[in-house]
Amino acid sequence: MNNHLVTYAAPIGVYFSHPSCLEHDPAAHVGWNPDTPERLRAIERALAAKMPPGWERRGAPAATQAELELIHSPRLIQQILDLAILGGGPVDSDTYVGEASYRAGLHAAGAACEMTRVLMAGEAMYGFCAVRPPGHHAEPDRAMGFCLFNNVAIAAELAIRELGVNRVLILDWDVHHGNGTAEAFRQRDDVLYASIHQSGIFPGTGALSDVGSGAGEGYTINLPVPVGAEGELWLSLLEHIILPAAHAFEPDLVLVSAGFDAHLADPIGECRLESESFAEMARHVRDLALALRVPVGMVLEGGYEPAALAESVCATLQALTSTDPAESAAPEALLTGRAASYIGHYWPLEAGGEVASAPAATARR
Repeated sequence: MNNHLVTYAAPIGVYFSHPSCLEHDPAAHVGWNPDTPERLRAIERALAAKMPPGWERRGAPAATQAELELIHSPRLIQQILDLAILGGGPVDSDTYVGEASYRAGLHAAGAACEMTRVLMAGEAMYGFCAVRPPGHHAEPDRAMGFCLFNNVAIAAELAIRELGVNRVLILDWDVHHGNGTAEAFRQRDDVLYASIHQSGIFPGTGALSDVGSGAGEGYTINLPVPVGAEGELWLSLLEHIILPAAHAFEPDLVLVSAGFDAHLADPIGECRLESESFAEMARHVRDLALALRVPVGMVLEGGYEPAALAESVCATLQALTSTDPAESAAPEALLTGRAASYIGHYWPLEAGGEVASAPAATARR
């Protein structure tokens, strides 16, 4: 039984950001990079025009060395700091550290940590971190894929080690697989990592057959989708695969790697979600959290068309704090059914019909 959520005082949601996240600008050094400060500026302009009701803004503190080391090696942390001190340099062909990048990374990770403390203290039901650089590709000893520190993984580990949390659900709806987060918890049974992502693109991980290993077997759910996948397929996989598993897992905290690069306008992803698709997923996550009486925290990952990103973030914030009902998606027979044939061996998938055709061996706890 989850006992963390009893009552929540206003505000319902807390929104974290920090000006340093605007100072990280790889394009200023390499000529072109889609992770530009304009991404956050567009979100801020949209929220300045109309912040959804029930949200309060707060500044993000910098993460401490100890917080970074919850996930990352001292070697990686020092590598990022040294590059920043020297004025910048490449980590790889996609990932560049500038003079301001280390500080931005500290505040991005610090936002996720502070949000998690606020949520577990009962100060709010929902949290959202509008931060850069993103994090879900960063592995314990390797920065990659625009990501320096793994903000969501750090927050999850903080919750377990320091805040009395027994189990964390991490839902990753970025168009890319969050290889760093998956690797951080691959052999763990206290974190259920579930990802919907486009197959065949960077980083090339996240096969359906990869369900974790060792004590963590079954606690990784990878749901790759094809090029051109629309919102209905994403919603079917969320509702009929991830949510039943999440209910059985009974997390004390839900964290979301909230990437918006599956939007049809995004220049990087090749899926066809709309802003309303993300809002609908957020409503389903909200209802899961309400049923389990646990909080939800979201951390920005990708989303590289600024206008579409801003619209999607606003729709997501609105959905979390609204009372609008979530709409049920019909089980998609082919891909959702195939996913059930793998995941149904580890979790009871009560989707009904053909989707639930693979019986669960047992509910994993």
